Amino acid sequence: MLVMVLLVPLTMMLFGYLFYFKPPKNINGIYGYRTKRSMKNSQTWEFAHEHCGWLWMRFGAVMFAISLVCMNHLVRGKDIDTIGIWGGILVMLQSAMLILIIPLTERALRKNFDEYGMKKEQ
Repeated sequence: MLVMVLLVPLTMMLFGYLFYFKPPKNINGIYGYRTKRSMKNSQTWEFAHEHCGWLWMRFGAVMFAISLVCMNHLVRGKDIDTIGIWGGILVMLQSAMLILIIPLTERALRKNFDEYGMKKEQ
């Protein structure tokens, strides 16, 4: 169960690293942070990947630590039902963190770019 609970945070950290340090070079519909706002132009594409990657690395690291502590210290040696319940709670929390990245990145895009994808004067 520990391995399963750590998959989402590890995936978040991996893709966060990739998006932040090695984002997709070209706007495409297959790989990357793909929303209508992020795909306006290369500036919005790069900004979205940097922002999303940064958040995923941080959120993934926090969720990794929380999950590791919970599974190693709170449920170690407990019955299988307790382990399953804690695992389910952690996976739901991780999924919420994974999805929370989208509105946070979209808000940052709206703050920094206008509706046409042009950088706003700050």
